[in-house]
Amino acid sequence: MSSEKRILANFVVPPELSDRRLDQAAAELMPEHSRSRLQSWIKSGALTVNGEVRKPRDKVMLDDRLALDAEPEAQVSWQAEEISLDIVYEDEHLLVINKPAGLVVHPAAGHADGTLVNALLNYAPEVENLPRAGIVHRLDKDTSGIMVVARSLIAHTSLVDQLQTRTMGREYEAVVVGTLTGGATVDAPIGRHPRERKKMAVVASGKPAVTHYRLVERFAAHTHVRCKLESGRTHQIRVHMAHVKHPLVGDPLYGGRLRLPKGTTDELREALSTFNRQALHARQLTLEHPETGEILTWEVPLPEDMVALIEALRKHARELETRDY
Repeated sequence: MSSEKRILANFVVPPELSDRRLDQAAAELMPEHSRSRLQSWIKSGALTVNGEVRKPRDKVMLDDRLALDAEPEAQVSWQAEEISLDIVYEDEHLLVINKPAGLVVHPAAGHADGTLVNALLNYAPEVENLPRAGIVHRLDKDTSGIMVVARSLIAHTSLVDQLQTRTMGREYEAVVVGTLTGGATVDAPIGRHPRERKKMAVVASGKPAVTHYRLVERFAAHTHVRCKLESGRTHQIRVHMAHVKHPLVGDPLYGGRLRLPKGTTDELREALSTFNRQALHARQLTLEHPETGEILTWEVPLPEDMVALIEALRKHARELETRDY
């Protein structure tokens, strides 16, 4: 089998993974692969340390070199389904999609079908041979917007590397509760919530997470912001904005109870009370094409529900200004 059709990866053990078990370090460095598959590769010699075959429990040290050279095999057992996709760009290596709110990315308990993966298996059957059906990053079910899917092993390896080295640019738009006076950076580690297992939280033992945000428009009691990620932790923007006391409008996990601003009109009350998802949209994606090296950027507009929410907030702010004069 040619090298282009193999799963190839190389890593140098960083300080934070020194003295960890090989299977644990590999899971941190290659989160797109399952723990059981990584252990299988270690045992078979497909994943080596400094060119040597090791056991999963063996410790790795700083600057050890991990090399993976494995044959692809069917990675998923999910079923293909004919589900329409909003395709922004595609070629033999990449598929860039504008995901609607409400679409689950991966099949899981409670969502065995009707997901993005099921749609991908129908539209691009070749992703069956890639880890997680070619999905290298995901969006929450109720977050809308742009995401990229790998269609080849070359693309999968490249995209994972770009995510890990933070060279893939991702920009989001959000509407948050409260009026911000300026942009800022939230640098706070994120991990599993100590008591509520469905939630993430800022915790000292969490993984490093950095979110930059800047103002787009300020309303009477809300703010439209753009967020840029340096890391990609689960629920990162939702957790970070709630951490600085500006949760996303409509967020069912981190938003708390509905707060209506002073002088709320019936129209605004309706807009806020019926917006039943986090007001978060993946707006822009920038990456290096895995084959050509060209830097590509795609942007998708805000969905109709967020446009309507922002217009209702803007109208309310104008009405308050008129009353004040």
